[in-house]
Amino acid sequence: MIVDFRSNHLQHLRSALGTVMTPLHFVATFPQELADRVNIWFISSEGLRDEHEVLRSEYVHLKSRLQKLQALERENEALRHLLDAAEKVQDKVLMAELIEVSLDPYTHKILVDRGLRDGTHVGQPVFDPTGVMGQVTQVMPFTSAVTLITDPGHAIPVQVQRNGLRAVAFGTGNSDRLRISYLNQIADIRVGDVLLSSGLGGRFPTGYPVAKVISVDNDPGEAFLHIEAAPTAKIDRSSQVLLVWRREQQSRIVPEEDVKTNAEQAAHAAELDKRAGRDE
Repeated sequence: MIVDFRSNHLQHLRSALGTVMTPLHFVATFPQELADRVNIWFISSEGLRDEHEVLRSEYVHLKSRLQKLQALERENEALRHLLDAAEKVQDKVLMAELIEVSLDPYTHKILVDRGLRDGTHVGQPVFDPTGVMGQVTQVMPFTSAVTLITDPGHAIPVQVQRNGLRAVAFGTGNSDRLRISYLNQIADIRVGDVLLSSGLGGRFPTGYPVAKVISVDNDPGEAFLHIEAAPTAKIDRSSQVLLVWRREQQSRIVPEEDVKTNAEQAAHAAELDKRAGRDE
């Protein structure tokens, strides 16, 4: 110990002994290090699982918000188109929201959130930003039923934009098809022609897009052409529509506070009948 303290002669021996003791030191500390590593691994795994769950929850939440924002963006885009269409229409218009679609496969009808209190009337034309959708066929106090132009029982007078040829477009029961009937074999109508509302019949104003011709079948054995057209309006996709008053109808619009519901009118009529019976 004195020689080791006073000189460095035993340095090599100490190094040799350290080399021999290193494996023993490793073996002695291995259980503790193994326990520490296993503990750290479990803690890290649990932390990673928790972090994964948090991130997954945030991902689902953000994804749902993104879908909602995309839906709002589409709705805003549709509303902008609808407002642009309203500005182009010279007649009085009122925006309405689609609230119900008829489930009857043999009819094409929708329900909108405008009714008697808004001045809506039977026969009123209904549009979306791209064309004619249909007409009001039933009016309730707060809602109205609209029959679409694709309904099998609906017909609308049209004219070819290119040459003014008049025709009638009938609903087929398919949301993407109209049938143009009663045009003879020599009628000047072609695939791609745009059909506009002609204004005949007094229901629809003149010059609004109705459909685009997609097929013209000239069968020599038939008296009339077989013509199909695709509606320009997004019949099965539009969720907002425009109710249009023609200029001659605007003066007859009843203010909201003066409108009576159907029930009130019926009750009033019944009361008058009773009084008339008593007077007799």
